[in-house]
Amino acid sequence: MATNSILTNTGAATALQNANSIERSRDALGRQQSTGKRVNNAVDNASAFTIAQVLQGDLKSYGAVEQGIDNARGVLAVTNAAATAASDQLANLNATVISAQNPANTSQQQAIYNADFQAQVAQLNQTIQNASFNGRNVLSAGSTSLNVLGNIDGTTLTVASNSAFSVATANLGAQTLSSPAAAAQAFSALQQAQASIATVLGNVGQDTRTLNNQSQFLSVLADATQEGLGSIVDANLGSVAARSQAEAVRGQLSGLTLNIANRQPQSVLGLFR
Repeated sequence: MATNSILTNTGAATALQNANSIERSRDALGRQQSTGKRVNNAVDNASAFTIAQVLQGDLKSYGAVEQGIDNARGVLAVTNAAATAASDQLANLNATVISAQNPANTSQQQAIYNADFQAQVAQLNQTIQNASFNGRNVLSAGSTSLNVLGNIDGTTLTVASNSAFSVATANLGAQTLSSPAAAAQAFSALQQAQASIATVLGNVGQDTRTLNNQSQFLSVLADATQEGLGSIVDANLGSVAARSQAEAVRGQLSGLTLNIANRQPQSVLGLFR
């Protein structure tokens, strides 16, 4: 049998509990709508939030690795430009050295060829010195290979040093075209330099393709990680919007229920009239 009391209003207590529950649900839905996430902190879902934090760390790590690869690609881009310019300069030197081997040259002609040769070699050395990006020059004498982080697991990729070309260029610079015989010796050194620059261009092309492929792979991994992260923490905004409307209606009904329950003590007073 129901008890009428002005001290204990069970109906009002129940209605209030329901109203508070609805308000908490609306608050949670509001956070999801404002942030786009259904898991915003450990209180929402401790395990999902922990996994999401790890994945967020991985995404930042991918970005750091990609930055290092981009730096290495910058080194290779500058090296490729310098090696291409050096190859063109060697082609020009080839014509000069061959012309200087002509026994019919006068001493004046030979001197002109020699001066031109020295000027072109100086320009070639300047090209090597200018092949620097962010403080790294893999064409310069004594340069070492550049190791770059290739993945968040610690895997490294290597950009090969091409310092052998500087050695070949130094040998070429030690030659003269003072006579046809000297020009013939210089021609042998020039051929070695041409073979060396061909190797450089091959190395640069191979290393660039390797870095480009790894960069593309990292992009795929990052996208997959981002997708996985989204499936864990992202809110379904369409569903959230529909639920918000439903909760708003429930809130109105809860308010009406609470008002009705609060009028119960007034009915008890009517018994004493």
